[in-house]
Amino acid sequence: MINDSSAPIGIFDSGVGGLTIAKAIKNYMPYERLIYFGDTLHFPYGDKSREILEKYSLDISRFLIKEGCKAIVIACNSASSNTFLSLKEAFGDKIPVLNVIDPVVSYISEKNYTKIGLIATRATIKSQVYEKVIKNNRPEVQLCSLATPLLAPMVEEGFVNDKISTAVLRYYLNQETLYGIEALLLGCTHYPIIFEEIDRFYNGKIDIIQAPDLLAKKLHSTLKEEKCLANTNILTEDIFYASALTETFNHNAKLFFSSKIFLKEHHLKF
Repeated sequence: MINDSSAPIGIFDSGVGGLTIAKAIKNYMPYERLIYFGDTLHFPYGDKSREILEKYSLDISRFLIKEGCKAIVIACNSASSNTFLSLKEAFGDKIPVLNVIDPVVSYISEKNYTKIGLIATRATIKSQVYEKVIKNNRPEVQLCSLATPLLAPMVEEGFVNDKISTAVLRYYLNQETLYGIEALLLGCTHYPIIFEEIDRFYNGKIDIIQAPDLLAKKLHSTLKEEKCLANTNILTEDIFYASALTETFNHNAKLFFSSKIFLKEHHLKF
């Protein structure tokens, strides 16, 4: 394992959604240095096959390890549900590899829900990973899954808190599949960006479960266990890579962090 506490944390996603994870990690561990990779060239991941997602995820992880990262965070549900085991097998003996699913399932295991809704990309729903791990931990819980393929592209294109996002959300959340749920699991890291709209739809009456803070806490405990938490009180400069530096990625990265962040376009040879 890499035990250099000053080494950066590597985070990757298909686009801007993983910035919700990166921001939560930075809020929880402000002195950790982050290297973020948004694979905007191949967005969205939700309609890709497992084989393609594995190739993208392995190549991005190799790049982050080459950059000296001490941990890999898969900040994407589609990639987490389809490639986590492959990444852990390939790199788990070198550095910790974390996904967005396990911390959420641990949280659910501590609650008394009987019926939970799940909205996610087609790739995540098709993998049935949430059904499997929740059933293993809480077999009595009914999980009602709904593929919502328009949401991530909508967020990626900047349609948030407007008539378009409201109409799309109402269409999905009114589906019979989600009737009677006690909590709604946001199974895509893009979805916390529209958390307020979703919460408003339900009038704050159900628990909206999202990964960012839960994963940040899990990462903190993992790095502490590996004795490689940053041990300096000096704020460091994070680096944000995109396989295609889009206007939306540029805008959201600066919105989440600051206008002074270091943005770079980097093409991997997939």
